[in-house]
Amino acid sequence: MVLTIRGQNDPEGNFLWKDALVDAGIMAGSTFFTALGAMMAAGRISLYEVAVCGVAAGGQFFVWLAIKRGLRPKEG
Repeated sequence: MVLTIRGQNDPEGNFLWKDALVDAGIMAGSTFFTALGAMMAAGRISLYEVAVCGVAAGGQFFVWLAIKRGLRPKEG
């Protein structure tokens, strides 16, 4: 299941990294384009502003991945 707050495990108890990476990528893309839209509304866009949006998206990717993975016991 994609875009859940918690990550999922397969029937053997292994963490499903593929789903977590897809979810993190979706959230990072959303962050990138939202930040880019805000920068465009504020004025002219240069490479600096695009880099700022990229940093925000990268941070969001890893934060979301950390939330998905969490610290939880192996199921199974």
